[in-house]
Amino acid sequence: MSAMTWWDHETESIWSQPWGRAIVGEQKGIALFLLPSQITSWANWRSQHPNTLVMTDDIAQMPNFRQKFDPDFVIGVILADNAKAYRFEEVAERVVVNDTLGDVPILIWASSDSFHTYIRDIGGQTLTFYETDGNLLDHQTNSTWSIVRGLAIEGDLQGQVLQSLPSLTSFEDHWFDFYPNSILWKSE
Repeated sequence: MSAMTWWDHETESIWSQPWGRAIVGEQKGIALFLLPSQITSWANWRSQHPNTLVMTDDIAQMPNFRQKFDPDFVIGVILADNAKAYRFEEVAERVVVNDTLGDVPILIWASSDSFHTYIRDIGGQTLTFYETDGNLLDHQTNSTWSIVRGLAIEGDLQGQVLQSLPSLTSFEDHWFDFYPNSILWKSE
């Protein structure tokens, strides 16, 4: 179905990248724990993390890695039996999406070359966000939040952290190959 698989030499299992689980072999049916990650441009990453080091086996080739950020993908989010896809370009145009997946309130934020996903509930209080001056603000407490860290940096909720929500990126048609019951979010 046009997706990467990995061969596990130790158990001779084959793992599906979009499903995050073994589809053949000794580990068949075992699912990996999905960790939050980020797709971004190198320039954006360096601006957020200026002391970043790069691990490479060919430093001479680094100047040749100038691939342009391609926004033609969906941000896929899965919680329990619920899945939803967000077209990156639509989210980036809107900047902040306050949504729910099942009964979980979620936040999707995107710029021209980056995105973040969070659960927008703090201690049982559902927050509604908007973006201003490169930060997030919530309507409920008017606290200011770091987009990159999901950390309240000013206001009543200072020091609170939004839970990162693991997400996947995929071409839209491939997402629906693997998650056919997924909902496609539409900008209003």
